[in-house]
Amino acid sequence: MSFTPVSFGSAGIEIAAHLHTSDTLAAGPRPALVVGHPGTGVKEQTSGTYAALMAERGFVTLAFDAAHQGESGGLPRGLEDPAQRIEDFKAAVSYLTTREEVDPERIGLLGICASGGYSLAATGGDHRVKAVATVCTAEPARQFRFGADGSQDPAVFQALLDASAQARTRAARGEDPGVLTMFPDTAEEAGALGGEHGIEGWEYYCGPRGHHERSAKFLTWDSVDKMASSDVFRAVPLIGPRPMLQIIGERAVTAWMAVEAHQAGTGPKELHRIPGASHVDLYDKREYIEQAVEKLTDYFTTHLDK
Repeated sequence: MSFTPVSFGSAGIEIAAHLHTSDTLAAGPRPALVVGHPGTGVKEQTSGTYAALMAERGFVTLAFDAAHQGESGGLPRGLEDPAQRIEDFKAAVSYLTTREEVDPERIGLLGICASGGYSLAATGGDHRVKAVATVCTAEPARQFRFGADGSQDPAVFQALLDASAQARTRAARGEDPGVLTMFPDTAEEAGALGGEHGIEGWEYYCGPRGHHERSAKFLTWDSVDKMASSDVFRAVPLIGPRPMLQIIGERAVTAWMAVEAHQAGTGPKELHRIPGASHVDLYDKREYIEQAVEKLTDYFTTHLDK
């Protein structure tokens, strides 16, 4: 397997990506997948893993860094703008249509975690996408408003909005607005805040399990108020009659978001659970990833078939 560093434009921002292709398959044109990373992640982490494995199975895959993050352009760094994130997926589809290896009539989206929500919205608004799948769907605006498990005290998000407003005022005065740090200093602190899910996230992003130097692990404060008015699941009913697959861990505390998206679907839809897996398990644990990839391969082979 090999990948080629490539770039493309998204609303005037240069997006850095890896184009994965199989060295053993015919040149094409072949079905293709755009693969998006979790929030604060980068293409060298779990999205790159899935992109490489799906390329081994015959798909041309494009794993990219979101605008303002990773190796992609865009200032300020660390901005999480739902509208831009959705545009990045659509721009990636546009790029794939220009590649001779790709059949432009057989393009799908694969979103992981936060990109799960964004990929659903992008599919709803872009009829070039023939099928969409997600792994451990999360919708950042819902997670900020309601917490990973959906039970967060509303006062928590109101406090974040207060901090966001204060940061905008500091920026207007020429002062440093600061950033919202996504992880505490230790796994123990992460566990106190978010239980097992918090510990696993800390281990992946901050420890040797999945750490990458370009995974910034922070957001700009204005990301918070941009998410306050965002609801990417509003586009889910527009996906039908095209198909939608969501793969979630059986133990994932975030599963309620995938259930909500599934209920909004109007076309062929499936909510597939991986036994024993948590949310973060599907990022890097091979015993669970292999099950997910097998399901994804069957799904996209079926729905991206001529």
